[in-house]
Amino acid sequence: MPVLGIKVDRVTLPQALKIVDLWLASGRSKHYITTPNPEMIVAAQKDPAFKRILNAADLAIPDGAGLRLADGRLRRLAGADLMLALIKKGHKTLLCGSKPGVAQTAAKKLADPERSRRVVGITDPNLSKINKIKPDLLFVALGHGKQEKWIDKNLPKLKVKVAMGVGGSLDYIAKPWLRAPQVLQTLGLEWLWRLILQPWRIKRQLSLLEFVYLVLVKS
Repeated sequence: MPVLGIKVDRVTLPQALKIVDLWLASGRSKHYITTPNPEMIVAAQKDPAFKRILNAADLAIPDGAGLRLADGRLRRLAGADLMLALIKKGHKTLLCGSKPGVAQTAAKKLADPERSRRVVGITDPNLSKINKIKPDLLFVALGHGKQEKWIDKNLPKLKVKVAMGVGGSLDYIAKPWLRAPQVLQTLGLEWLWRLILQPWRIKRQLSLLEFVYLVLVKS
């Protein structure tokens, strides 16, 4: 269902996991997942290329409690939660992006040799490195817009099965205190926790007000 012209799928975590499992089992084509939230939807209103990429996604999970303002049937599914649930299934995984060392630290925390959970982290999303690893799952953390455009441009050349932009999710794994306590996530106040820890995000949070305005004007 579209939210301000942007594709958002009404999907739960179990449903999303089943969809990806079917993709991986078939192995016939490559797929990519997006995580639209109010900030991304506002950005897409001003960026036709970004809008096209979001709307062409194979799966667009509702990563933002604010999306319920536009459609009360949507329930938030955080990209970080989907990523972690997929990794726990044991699929060969590559994390790339974020600041130097973050992907590597996150990979060490998520890998589990005893359960054959293979997770590798690299900072630079280098095609040759990625294709040498040939992961089932590729999670790219370059910030919204940039990561989706990178995936859209490079997916045809990548030896991966499923790719997904994950924003700051690798930071949450490497530094767990950056993610809001569960009670704040449930209340849809994760943005407030981020703002307290990272005051520089205030400019980005203003997009939430713009989202509310656009929903009220266009509803």
